[in-house]
Amino acid sequence: MTTRRTRPAPRPPEGTPPRAELARQARHVLADAVRIARWAAVERGAAAAPRSGPGAVPAQERAAAALNLTPGQIRAGWDRARLAGLVELHGDTARPGWRLHAWDRDDSAVLRGWVALFDAWSLVHPAPEGVEPSAVAEVVEALPQVLSLLQLSQGPVLVPALLDLLGQRVEELREERCEVPGAEQATEAAEAAGTTDAPAVNGTDGLPALLDWALEGLAAVGALTLDPGAEGRHATLTPLGNWAVWVKLEQICVAAQSPAGNIEQSAEDMLRGCARLTPGPARAEYRAWLAARTLSSAVTELLAVARGEDALLRGLAFEALRVVGAPAEAEVRATVAEPSLRPYALLWLAEYEGADPDDAQEVLTREESTWLWVDTAAAVADHGESELLVRHLDSAVQGTVPALLDEIRAVGHPRTVQVLVALAAAHPDPALAKAVRRAAFQVHTGGA
Repeated sequence: MTTRRTRPAPRPPEGTPPRAELARQARHVLADAVRIARWAAVERGAAAAPRSGPGAVPAQERAAAALNLTPGQIRAGWDRARLAGLVELHGDTARPGWRLHAWDRDDSAVLRGWVALFDAWSLVHPAPEGVEPSAVAEVVEALPQVLSLLQLSQGPVLVPALLDLLGQRVEELREERCEVPGAEQATEAAEAAGTTDAPAVNGTDGLPALLDWALEGLAAVGALTLDPGAEGRHATLTPLGNWAVWVKLEQICVAAQSPAGNIEQSAEDMLRGCARLTPGPARAEYRAWLAARTLSSAVTELLAVARGEDALLRGLAFEALRVVGAPAEAEVRATVAEPSLRPYALLWLAEYEGADPDDAQEVLTREESTWLWVDTAAAVADHGESELLVRHLDSAVQGTVPALLDEIRAVGHPRTVQVLVALAAAHPDPALAKAVRRAAFQVHTGGA
């Protein structure tokens, strides 16, 4: 810990432009996104947000006319604005994000917004049609090694060399997962899925097209350039891309020295390791763990843990997703339909859209608040002390214990009986403990 506290701030590689120049370049990359975000912020109407989809076509046309851009540029710029945190959506209404307010005066906010876009490059640039999602995911997961080679080369690298590295990394990932089917199995799987005409995903036949897609996507967000060259097409990191890759590598190096050491753990083990940390150190561990992974795979892994039976890990998974921010929005929003995740997702979205954490509870219905109370009580019962469970009573939205017991029975949380039994055992008031035990028995037997 002493070494970490006194560790000097790392310096970027020699030749990296000053932060002010990097921020200027990031502002240039996101210029259209900023214009669209400011237009949407002024409009502020229910139909003002120029989102893609039939319902938003009039808004796209109004934005295109006002900003002298094509509808395609409007859609692309709007997606960038959302991913960079320049706008927040409240239903169908657009609201300016905090980064938009600070855009002209805060270089750090600009660079963080661009890095968020850099992390989400695969969402900005649609994958080629007809390619298996698993093949796309493999390339996204393997791409950090390609970027590291570009960063270490400090100059242009021929695309065939990048393709060789990508193929090696994809094969390593498949070996790590023991997912290398034989040719006969691959053919049978393709025939069963009706995809015999799709690009190959079990070998490396489809990798050239996917590498082109990845390089074009990174070029679209200003991370690299693609040039023909005399010896063939080559890629070169821009100053912004070079700086971003260095930042990611530095984060990984720092994380490897952290006392908690969760960088190589699974999401579940990482969250368990953070369970007894205070919020600040826990967030540092989340950032370090995320820095060592592609955000899409990290979000998927965190949500898989959230769907498990451990209520404590469910809450911690959403705390980690708060660190992810904009790139997690779509997947978090999709979980609103899942009863066990709905309250957590609604709170996450409310805070993401600018609500004060103390006021975010207002987005939950009474039933959702009660469900969340039971889930939190289950986490306390499993991992906390009995006094904490007793004090948890004060956080219920119901004014009285009888009202709380009535509504707990109604929401149907799967841990209701265990929570009530634990609460009855912990509470010092004999009369209240007896009432809680009676309620637990009634829930167990299905009585009124």
